Amino acid sequence: MIFASKQARLAFILNVTLNPDKTISAAYAGHPEQAHMEGCAQMKKNFSVPAVPAEIVITSNGGYPLDQNIYQAVKGMTSAETCCKPGGTIIMVAGCSDGHGGERFYRDLSGAKSPQALLKQVLQVPQENTPPDQWEYQILARILSKHRVILVSDLCDGQIIREMHMEHAANLQEAIGMALEKAGSDAGITVIPDGVGVILE
Repeated sequence: MIFASKQARLAFILNVTLNPDKTISAAYAGHPEQAHMEGCAQMKKNFSVPAVPAEIVITSNGGYPLDQNIYQAVKGMTSAETCCKPGGTIIMVAGCSDGHGGERFYRDLSGAKSPQALLKQVLQVPQENTPPDQWEYQILARILSKHRVILVSDLCDGQIIREMHMEHAANLQEAIGMALEKAGSDAGITVIPDGVGVILE
């Protein structure tokens, strides 16, 4: 974000931070980088919680419209990534009624031999040549390189989900069964109700 703001020669910002109920908690205005960093510091202080590592992590994007497609659902997965033990399973509950959410995002991920191969390719692209939407499939490729992801949705075509190197479950109970089958019945489970509304450390 800071790189993009410098490229655009942004001179002034007015940003807000939100409470869990989506009301404004504070506003930060002024120099793009300084005001942004001040807002980040306050968010970290007020809304961060310790990560609870587990073999299985269940999360969501907090419901519609933040879970309207797979593109948006990646944001909640990043919180789960913080808690998920290496090789563990992330269960992402998201409606994804709009499908994948971006043709380039879908194409680059589904066309990759593996998430690891896509991530290796992405990391060779100079910052100034970053294509649109790279950041989103880069993050998902990073998550998929370390973890199994089961996307729970009864609104999105399961074939699309599988083509994007994830697994599909129609409901949460099915996804938990799939995760426990691999991890074992004694596996630890961490639940993050709103993956986009918390900062995990």
